[in-house]
Amino acid sequence: MEEVKEWEVVELLKTTTDYFVSKKVDEARISAELLLGHVLAKSRLELYLQHNRPVYRDELDRFRALCRQRIEGRPVQYITAEQYFYGLPFFVDERVLIPRPETELLVEHVLESLGMTGRGGSREAKILDIGTGSGCIALTLAKLCPEVRVSAADCSAGALEVARINAAKLGVESQVECVLADMFDKLFAAWLPEAAYDLIVSNPPYIPALEWETLQREVKQYEPKIALTTSDGLECYHAIAEQAAKLLVPGGRLCFELHADGAAAVTELMATNGFCGISVAKDYSGHDRILSGTFG
Repeated sequence: MEEVKEWEVVELLKTTTDYFVSKKVDEARISAELLLGHVLAKSRLELYLQHNRPVYRDELDRFRALCRQRIEGRPVQYITAEQYFYGLPFFVDERVLIPRPETELLVEHVLESLGMTGRGGSREAKILDIGTGSGCIALTLAKLCPEVRVSAADCSAGALEVARINAAKLGVESQVECVLADMFDKLFAAWLPEAAYDLIVSNPPYIPALEWETLQREVKQYEPKIALTTSDGLECYHAIAEQAAKLLVPGGRLCFELHADGAAAVTELMATNGFCGISVAKDYSGHDRILSGTFG
């Protein structure tokens, strides 16, 4: 039997957006577009180019099921199991932090630090990504720079499973080695394939525990707390700076993503561990976001 048309795309998007707004769903319009696009296998642009496309009963049922999850606070990226980062599609689930646009600035900074500005530029380099999570930083660098070799380290076996899925999805398995290792372990370096890296990069947990309750509901309920917060927000920077001094070649670089209020404290601890030429870059909102320095 032929399915009965109940809605057109544009009508359904408007009604769903209004409903999300009434339920205080963050980014109501974008949420509706991404969820319907996921069900119909269409991009947001394609939805509007095909605004009169009928949405049939089975599609509507699947869409409504996803909308119920969104109303409960589950992030769209976990519902669709996908987040784009630097133009690349990454699989994500509750084992990993959802990649943020601000972290793309960290990738840009790493490329500039290695003299690899622009997509496709490359030279041989060894990179270590500490706290890799979904692998968004490590795998993007590998995808853009075919000559680099990357060690992607994380203390979570579940996160590394996600990173391996993404490495296969992006076709960079031969360039990336996923390593189960804890940055707080004094034997951290022993777990790594080699200890002579040209650059170490990290977007570590940096939200102080006291700020946890101020975060959005969907962050607190669904994203892994271990990837977001520490006691004072600085412990991971301390650990990584100490480890980096053992792992970098002379003249190697250490690049961090920062808490907006962390630049002064992280600059001091990097200087204490032998880094010089320390610089801070701001994000598009004018907050200190990227910090890097040279070892030795």
